[in-house]
Amino acid sequence: MVLSFFRRKEDSESSARSQTPEGASVSTKDTSTSGISSSSNNSSGSVDGGDGGPKLTKRQIPFEEPVNPSTTPPKFDLTEEQEKLYRQLLEHYQDYITRDIVVNDSHNAATHPITEEELAWLTKECFLRYLRASKWKLDTAIRRLHETIVWRRTFGVVNIPNVSDPKKLITADLVSHENETGKQLIVGYDNDNRPCLYLRNGYQNTSGGIGQVQHLVFMLERVIHYMPPGTDNLALLIDFKGAPPEMKLSSKFPSISTTQQCLHILQSHYPERLGRGLFTNIPLIGQAFFKVAGPFIDPYTRSKTIYDQPFANFVPAEQLDKEFSGLMDFEYVHDIYWPVMNEIADRKFKLYMDNFRRLGSRIGLSEYDLRRNPTNVAA
Repeated sequence: MVLSFFRRKEDSESSARSQTPEGASVSTKDTSTSGISSSSNNSSGSVDGGDGGPKLTKRQIPFEEPVNPSTTPPKFDLTEEQEKLYRQLLEHYQDYITRDIVVNDSHNAATHPITEEELAWLTKECFLRYLRASKWKLDTAIRRLHETIVWRRTFGVVNIPNVSDPKKLITADLVSHENETGKQLIVGYDNDNRPCLYLRNGYQNTSGGIGQVQHLVFMLERVIHYMPPGTDNLALLIDFKGAPPEMKLSSKFPSISTTQQCLHILQSHYPERLGRGLFTNIPLIGQAFFKVAGPFIDPYTRSKTIYDQPFANFVPAEQLDKEFSGLMDFEYVHDIYWPVMNEIADRKFKLYMDNFRRLGSRIGLSEYDLRRNPTNVAA
């Protein structure tokens, strides 16, 4: 499903920065997926671009790393007051995690201790995202974090042992059918090392409802796993071009109620995760739809969006499809892409959790350290 939660906005400063030689530089580094066969039905191979143009690289699976991954730790640049608020929030949660927490948002819900996965989610960057989204109001940040922790349990994002209904957990098997046409794709990284999540409205294959919302949440969780060290937000690339006629798919926009539900989830439970939003091929009906959805969009989200500028201005050619003037010839085959996309995400999340345990299993760790390969981490 495509979420219509942005409006037209020029972002010349961002565009100019992305087109500088440093931001647009490309590398000869092999970005094919390690440990996965390069046989004829897989991911890659070179084909002639035709008409004397550059050779294209055939691909059917995601990339594991950016073209030019950063090795620089993040700089938080907090003022004295902001550092104080962060410390207060951290101290609050150091106490909070010792208590049992309700397992869902129903009245008189049972309680359960916080899980290891939930502890690992409470990073320094997580606390800072909620503080920034709350305009540095401590009580608001605490309330919003509490609500998200309970929502993640209620909606099936995290598994509470012996409590969560297995049929309601948001898993790859639960939402696989939603992505059979490739309407959402995690492929490549932008010039700022953000993983790219593509939403392709023309490849819609199901009717609106909770399944589409679960699918979006699943893909958001997956693309977060793809974030490299030093990156804590994503690039959302939304293409409204229709699928080939022979696929007989819908380009219908989601209902306002479904859009509102998704907007609420994104703005309440994934604050400051959007680093860049790019739109292309928006039809007239889409522009009208945006006007209706506009009142539900917060100004910060709007400020991150760019309308009808070439994707090639923001994504390295090696990791961009030929449809957007890139050097990749991407083909979506569900039985190939889906298991590999999930295997890569699971492997990256395992590394994250292994690092969490190695670093003491405590809240407030930096995501930079949690995402780094152990061979690059000092003992």
